[in-house]
Amino acid sequence: MSDLELATYAALEAGKLLRTHFGSDAVVDEACPHDIKLALDKESQDLITNILLGACADDALYGEEGIAGNQESARQWIVDPIDGTVNYYYGIPHFCVSIALRVAGEIVVGVIHDPMVGETWTVEKGGPAMLNGRTIQCSQRDTLAESILFVGCGKDDSALRTGIDRFHKASLRARKMRMMGSAALGMAYIASGRLDGYIESRISLWDIAAGQLLVETAGGTVDLTPVPGYDDAYSIIATNGKIPIEEIL
Repeated sequence: MSDLELATYAALEAGKLLRTHFGSDAVVDEACPHDIKLALDKESQDLITNILLGACADDALYGEEGIAGNQESARQWIVDPIDGTVNYYYGIPHFCVSIALRVAGEIVVGVIHDPMVGETWTVEKGGPAMLNGRTIQCSQRDTLAESILFVGCGKDDSALRTGIDRFHKASLRARKMRMMGSAALGMAYIASGRLDGYIESRISLWDIAAGQLLVETAGGTVDLTPVPGYDDAYSIIATNGKIPIEEIL
């Protein structure tokens, strides 16, 4: 089984778990302002970890719910077991499983799986970006007036203020704005030509690792700037590579 096939299998299995429990009384492990963590987050990551490290015991795994495996390895799986946990908890069927493989610092495999819609995005370095086995590409729209943008607002006061300011500026120029609650799916939608841009002032690596490779392979651009004081957190600007996103920054 190739790395891409392994990641796809793990994402699909985790998706089955999430779909089975969707709509039931999910157990909240931790609640804080603007976010929650579910027991199912950890259960999903444990399932993914067992599959990936069961096949590649010498690899490292870095996920939202912790690390596993050989942390000295040059091969590191980057996992978000439920991207869109708040959506999941409230019964909103917009969430996904995101898995990427980074080798010697470079993302080489990405999988994003939406178990409710039945869509699976896959990409391997040097190959095409695909949705359910069909090649995809970013949109050709080149003006904000034609575009749909996805803006994330973050989880603290500073990030919220920045996000709301950007949302206001973009709303005056773009055709439509969206805040959907899953960074990974937002990036998959850019790669598919459904959205044209995504901006957030602070997002974690596991949210966007697979999406970065998808968007770039599909013809878009992803600009990541490390956020001082936060490990593996970035300010992100992801676009189809054509719209003038600087007009709203």
